Amino acid sequence: MSNKVKKNAVRAGAVIAATTAMLMVSSPAFALRDDGDDPGPGLSVAETLGLYVVAPLALFVVIAGLVMLGDKTRKRSD
Repeated sequence: MSNKVKKNAVRAGAVIAATTAMLMVSSPAFALRDDGDDPGPGLSVAETLGLYVVAPLALFVVIAGLVMLGDKTRKRSD
């Protein structure tokens, strides 16, 4: 193997090792709970889908609609 290939392999190995180490250290299983932690009730499936799927899609549609509306009004005035 050439020097360049060896350097790239070592670099890739270092990146993978560092990423793996960071993921293991930052795992929630190792998180310490404070005395004041009170997580509260979880979200239902419908609430989760609404919050993380429907709301972003609706926001995207509204922004895209406003952009298209602004573009159409500019063409009419030209």
